[in-house]
Amino acid sequence: MAALKAVVLFDLDDTLFAHSRAVEAGITLHRKAHGGGFAEADDAAEFARWTALEEHHYHRYLHGELGFFEQRRERARGYVEPWGIDLTADAAADEWFGRYLLEYQAAWQLHDDTLPMLDALAGRRFGIITNAALEFQQQKIAALAITDRFEHVVASGEFGVAKPDPAIFRHAASLFGVEPDDCVYVGDRLRTDAIGAVSAGMAGIWIDRGRTAGAEELAEAAEHGVTIIHSLSELPGLLTQA
Repeated sequence: MAALKAVVLFDLDDTLFAHSRAVEAGITLHRKAHGGGFAEADDAAEFARWTALEEHHYHRYLHGELGFFEQRRERARGYVEPWGIDLTADAAADEWFGRYLLEYQAAWQLHDDTLPMLDALAGRRFGIITNAALEFQQQKIAALAITDRFEHVVASGEFGVAKPDPAIFRHAASLFGVEPDDCVYVGDRLRTDAIGAVSAGMAGIWIDRGRTAGAEELAEAAEHGVTIIHSLSELPGLLTQA
């Protein structure tokens, strides 16, 4: 299936980069800096609440309902509201989110299996397709010292269309000068990443690191011809199968 693919494309956050781990560290340290009841609240519950707000408002941004900075402000406001912290003014919300970003950025790390996988596939052409603002993702890629590993980085914030729309996958293929069926795409979201890639004519690989897939998702993956892996260490073998 994937052995003849000329280009290997990846999602960034929670595929190559340990985004959720950095978010958890960042929001926990930022919250504890407040002191009082907010700092003493249950870490797991507060991380889950922040993650839910991130999912909700970031998808509003991807669908054009909010600007990039406004979705950050709405996340901050929603998070602190139960604790009586007033972030009504944009400047206050921006300052609060900026302090969270410092903690988040301090925790940036690749997944342990990322560099060994890229090394094992040396000689392949690599690219990234990410639903995010290009400048911010490029900063992240540079900080993680992997910029020179990737020929192209395609970001929805610059392209104007987000995954799972087939257009962004086809655009990435065109940058490499190949057809979509010459590409394989690896991502941590079944529908946004793997099925989106398949709908564009690519081979779709879903990395389910936590082995969280239920019967419905497994059936959906099978229906769309999506390959499931649980670590990037599986990818070199998969892509070199005869």
